[in-house]
Amino acid sequence: MAGVGMSTRISHSPPKPGGGLGQRPQILNPKTLAGLAQSFVWSRKSMMQRRRRPQLGTLVACTLALLVAIAVALSVASSGDESDPAALSSLPGLPGEAPVLATPALPEDKARASNAAIPFAPGPHPAAAPFRFGGTTEDRLRAIECLALAAMAEAGPSDEGQRAVIQVVLNRVRHPAFADTVCGVVFEGSDRRTGCQFSFTCDGSLARRYGEAAWAASRLRAAEALGGRVYVPVSTATHYHTDWVFPYWSPKLSKIAQVETHLFLRWPGYWGTRAAFARVYRGGEPDPLSLAVPDSGAVPLPEPTATPTVAPGAPAITGGQLAMRDPSGRANFVHLAPGTDEAGAMALARRLCGPSGTCRVLGWIDRTAIPATFPMPAFSRAQLQFSYTRDPAGTEIALFSCDHFSGLPREKCIPRAR
Repeated sequence: MAGVGMSTRISHSPPKPGGGLGQRPQILNPKTLAGLAQSFVWSRKSMMQRRRRPQLGTLVACTLALLVAIAVALSVASSGDESDPAALSSLPGLPGEAPVLATPALPEDKARASNAAIPFAPGPHPAAAPFRFGGTTEDRLRAIECLALAAMAEAGPSDEGQRAVIQVVLNRVRHPAFADTVCGVVFEGSDRRTGCQFSFTCDGSLARRYGEAAWAASRLRAAEALGGRVYVPVSTATHYHTDWVFPYWSPKLSKIAQVETHLFLRWPGYWGTRAAFARVYRGGEPDPLSLAVPDSGAVPLPEPTATPTVAPGAPAITGGQLAMRDPSGRANFVHLAPGTDEAGAMALARRLCGPSGTCRVLGWIDRTAIPATFPMPAFSRAQLQFSYTRDPAGTEIALFSCDHFSGLPREKCIPRAR
């Protein structure tokens, strides 16, 4: 973690299929305009039968002028794109292709220097529009819970930090590249073998416990944001990371703000402007309880699962036994040997993953906690001892249960109950 209660997490998401990251707004060509005008005329057929022929020509002309104005406006918005479409379409990755959380293997001082070398994008950076809630009472309660949990897990007790995280989540909800519900954004990717949008939903951090005062304060901030309160400093940011990591995608985005140790970024060009955040929120929040860990007062029991399977051709490893490997080799579950240390866990993960490419290795001491596949059940997340992820650029993130792996700095620990 960076600073008091600040998360090491990197928030990063590929677009949903069809989300069109890097896709410019469609420009209406003359044939399209003519077709729309013709449709408009036919829809006004009754007007022709009511002896309003003198006005019809004017009406069609006005309609054509309006459509041309819309096309010009969209063209202007698209022309503001500062990046090549092909380059932008590859940022940060295609759905299901790359881990959405990856920390470059840079020492903290070098990561900070690399971040400092990138200037903040020139302003102005207008505030995001107030969030307009359009769901049911149940949707509101679920959204508040998901926002509050994300804020506490990502920013600790910090008021400014939590409001910044909440604003990023709500920005994503209104952007076509992300899920269209609050809980959908927060838990997006938790069932994906390559990683999560917010790593606390995948790496065992859901086992944390928070006091009632912490929950109450965070829920209040969430409710205020859902009610239209805007955290102005982060503008339309959809991504963030701490200043002592340097993810490969960070230089491709526009750095617009810093809140405590977190740097906030948006897409360059049209997709980072307020105009891109036009999706209307309509509720439909999924139940976050199905993704949460058991009650703090309950004793977690192993959940019945199918038997894990190992695809043929897996490399031999020491320090543990392979319990599950998918046919691509990109997802691996390991039963760690009791004496395996940090170096041994890293060695077996790199052995399983080979020299390059996307890969995840998750390890447990308790064999009964190893699930059959993704998504991991709550019991398995709570018992996770080792989490390793590598992205296509070769950057890695490795976290350990510091109840088992002793002597590690706090930033390498999987967060647990506190």
